[in-house]
Order: sequence, then structure tokens, then C-alpha cells
Amino acid sequence: MRWLVLILCWVWPAQGLTRIPLSRMSSVRTLLRASDRLESFVRDHQPDIFNRRFAQCYPPGIPSLRLGKSSERLYNFMDAQYYGPISLGTPPQNFTVVFDTGSSDLWVPSSYCVSEACGMHERFEAFRSSSFNHDGRRFGIHYGTGHMLGIMSREVLKVGSVMIQNQEFGESVYEPGFVFVMAKFDGVLGLAYPSLAEEIGNPVFDSMMNQNSLTQPIFSFYLSKSKLNGDHEGELLFGGIDETLFTGPINWNPVTLKNYWQIKVDSIQVQGASSFCPHGCQAIIDTGTSVITGPTVDILALQQLIGATPTSIGEYLIDCTRLQSLPEVTLVLNKVEYVLTSESYVRKENLGDTEICFSGFQAEDMPSSLGPVWILGDIFLSEYYSVYDRGQDRVGFAKARHTH
Repeated sequence: MRWLVLILCWVWPAQGLTRIPLSRMSSVRTLLRASDRLESFVRDHQPDIFNRRFAQCYPPGIPSLRLGKSSERLYNFMDAQYYGPISLGTPPQNFTVVFDTGSSDLWVPSSYCVSEACGMHERFEAFRSSSFNHDGRRFGIHYGTGHMLGIMSREVLKVGSVMIQNQEFGESVYEPGFVFVMAKFDGVLGLAYPSLAEEIGNPVFDSMMNQNSLTQPIFSFYLSKSKLNGDHEGELLFGGIDETLFTGPINWNPVTLKNYWQIKVDSIQVQGASSFCPHGCQAIIDTGTSVITGPTVDILALQQLIGATPTSIGEYLIDCTRLQSLPEVTLVLNKVEYVLTSESYVRKENLGDTEICFSGFQAEDMPSSLGPVWILGDIFLSEYYSVYDRGQDRVGFAKARHTH
């Protein structure tokens, strides 16, 4: 029966399965560190500082730009690493985007953009497309590094083999902060629920479902940990599951709030003894960041348990020679244990001839009506194949199959 399922999986692409290859690239944080600009960037781009300094410069009446809005958003693209291709227009114009389960909007830079960041990336040229439809509404998205502004449009969108007609998207005309200057991606394609969208409109995955483009209302992510050339770096599969990329069963978790892909966490343990959120807490599954975040009080205690020491800019260093002796961190989701070893939760970077090890845990306090919220980024998702089911509002995980 297993072989029959695999054969059917490979037959599906002509009937509503589409594969998007994902490339793993250096994060903005890594690039800033390599150019010795990370400390000054973090100091100068605190969300509240940027917000208050430039709030008077932006058009009134856009809800997402009000003061304090940044604390409600999950954008952490300084740590984003996995990107993939899309195209817009007729003939198609190609872009590289972050496929982000932590947001719901689609945007790319406009040819009319005045920011330095846009000059470093592909820009959408409406006058070149015969299928372009002008919308005219303004949109604004608040990021941790400032406000993005733009206009809304409609176009033919191609994602893999799927063609979506009249897709709403944003053309950014102003992109804030240095993150977007150094980013390897042009834009963002959000895959969260419609309720999370700002002003841009129907999310791409909802358009796929509404236009009957997929066999099943699901998508799945495989993120590779390998750094070897020629290895499979990652894959996003719309409409199905690829059983060749994971082992064991898929364990499902019901979505607790249809906004982000938010689920319940039973507990978080260190070496099976110390426990965080013992009475349960919430977690958001976010492919748009590489780290795991949690409430400040819990993360500080966790850093101590893994022997991490703070730096002046809020990162935590770990002695690279001690990795083998560090404890396991286990997340219990719907009564299933997901183990992360130090090889998973420690990030390694090379500065010249020196290897530096950083904790992959970061503090971020997110208010929620359902209790404390953790964010599970690529540190978790590179270990576990993830499936997002809009039909039954659930997220599934299985042990990812890695060649190295």
C-alpha cells in the first residue's frame, strides 16, 4: 500500500500538485555581521524608535501604520533563509520571494519605488504587462524596521505550474530600513489565514482554492539543513504531501486561532526535566524566520540551561567546543515529543577563520488571548516536515528525511 501511495503522489502534478524549489541563502543578520554593521543596525532600528521618528511622514488612515502596531506582527526577515520563484504579468516577470506562513500578503517592489532597497532587486513594471489591472488603493505594512508603503494591483500570478488569474498584490513604492537593501529576496508571499492580511486582499493560497487549482487544500514545506552544494535545499509543495521527504507518521495539531498557523503546545522541556509552559501555551509556525522565540522570562531561563551568554545586542553566544554536551530541548505538541539537539538549535557562522556559535532561541513577548505565544521557525521546521491543511484547519509534522 505504501508504494501505491508514492506512485499516486508522483502522478498528481498534472492534476493539481505544484512543486516550488526553495533556495537556502545567507540571512540579513549574517550579512550584517560579516560586514560589521549588525551592532549599529540593531541599535538604530528598534521598532518603537523608528516608528516614532517617522510616523508623521506617512499618509493617515492606514490602520497598519498606527503606533504600536509593530508589536503585533511577526516579520523577522533578518533571519529568513529560504526563498523561491514566482512570476507576475504577461509576459511573466520573475521574482524571488519568501514563502511566509507568518503573514498573508503578497508584495513585490514597483518600478516606481524610490527606496534604495528597490534598486537592488527586481521591480514590477506594469506598463510591460498586457494583463495588468490597476486597483489604486494604498496599502501599508508595518515591519520591525519601519513602514512599507505601496499601491494595490491585480495580475496573473504563476507559482510553479499553477496560474492564478486576477491575483491582488501590492507594489511597494517605499521599503524601510536596511533589511530590504541587503535581503536576497525581492518580496514576500504570505500563506497564513485571510484574517491576517493587511489591506492587500485575498491571499494567494485562498485564490488557488477558489480557482480550483489544487487537488487538496493543503501545502507542505521541506527545509534542508545541508550546506553541501548540489543537495536538495528545500521544497514547497502545493496541493499535496511528498512521502519521500519524511519518515514515520504525520502527527496533526488543530489550529487554535485562524489567523497565523497557531497551535497549542503541551510543554517545552530541557533534558526532560525543566519545563516551560507546563499548563500549555501557544505556538505559531513561521517559515519566515529561522529562530525560535518565546516569552522573555522563559527564554532567559532557557539560555541559562543551555549555557548561552548574552552579547551587547541581545544575541546569545555558546562555546562551540561544548555542543556535544548541551541538553536536548523537547517540544510536546498534542502529546507527541519533538526533540531538538544542539546541532539543531545552535546557529553556526564563520567570521574569517573563526567559527562562532549562537543560540537559536530569542526573546519576543507576544500578547494573545490564549496565553503566552512561542514562534517555531526554521530551526524546528528543518527537523520536521510540516503540512498546512486549510480543509481541516490543522498543522502536521513528521521527521524530515535528510541525506546528510
